[in-house]
Amino acid sequence: MVEFNVSLTGKTILVTGAAGFIGANLVRRLYEMAEGITVIGLDSVNDYYDVSLKEYRLQELAKFDTFTFIKGNLADKELIDRIFAEYKPAIVVNLAAQAGVRYSITNPGAYIEANLIGFYNILEACRHNPVEHLVYASSSSVYGTNKKIPYSTDDKVDNPVSLYAATKKSNELMAHAYSKLYNIPSTGLRFFTVYGPAGRPDMAYFGFTNKLLKGETIQIFNYGNCQRDFTYVDDIVTGVVNIMQHAPEKATGEDGLPLPPYMVYNIGNNSPENLLDFVDILQQELIRAGVLPEDYDFEAHKELVPMQPGDVPVTYADVTALERDFGFKPSTSLREGLRKFAEWYKAFYKV
Repeated sequence: MVEFNVSLTGKTILVTGAAGFIGANLVRRLYEMAEGITVIGLDSVNDYYDVSLKEYRLQELAKFDTFTFIKGNLADKELIDRIFAEYKPAIVVNLAAQAGVRYSITNPGAYIEANLIGFYNILEACRHNPVEHLVYASSSSVYGTNKKIPYSTDDKVDNPVSLYAATKKSNELMAHAYSKLYNIPSTGLRFFTVYGPAGRPDMAYFGFTNKLLKGETIQIFNYGNCQRDFTYVDDIVTGVVNIMQHAPEKATGEDGLPLPPYMVYNIGNNSPENLLDFVDILQQELIRAGVLPEDYDFEAHKELVPMQPGDVPVTYADVTALERDFGFKPSTSLREGLRKFAEWYKAFYKV
């Protein structure tokens, strides 16, 4: 169970992946809600997707006087050690990672570097520079071929179907070991299909929009029989902020050694949507926002294709623990979230 409220007021917080989708939204929320904080943002600003989006997010964060951005790689141990020694963060939120399931099939090395070596560097830094709380991103992909739905954090998750998923499960195991050995309070967050304005272009809703605008055909995997627990970014950020303020309890076991102050939570919408329904809502909202014309022929631009390697047919979050411990669960409807995305897309790309 959670033990104490960690006040964010006046704290120094390190957010890795600060130029990323969730990271940038989190930094902005922290400044909106907490007084006297200092946020150190680290990001490699790599070109996995359109760098101009990352630069746009960073420009939005530059307006906060006490925000310091450092461009660098999580796998650079010297840099990580230097950041911890200089800024002494009280809370660390590790969102930096090489994301994407399909990319892990063609570029496995990027995942080992960012997700394993990079996370090891963070753990070592937390070991030598004690922090109040380490919060880190895991992923719904750890559930792999899990047949039981909804997915619960009590489920056994040792059947990943992608290297990306394997690295995220490894993060949870590494964090558990460090929590046990060095009494580091850590919380892992299994995010479920995050979407919203200024999101990742490699995600379906964004990629589909780009292709439809160009008159290209969109591919809907597993013949449209996939279900995804789409979770709006603001809900994700609310969950992260709630959890940041509640570090897992430090306690001693019967052997006199620390019990690991370690937790893992799902953050998902608890409401999986069929891909075909999702595409239908997306097209309605793109027309409503004026991104696409009223008479756009969607049927001519849709192709139903088989499942891709590394993908799973369903993601569905059991958020009972999140509700129990924080009185919160995501609630933004898919239509509301896609409407905000479509309106942002129209304004950002001036279409």
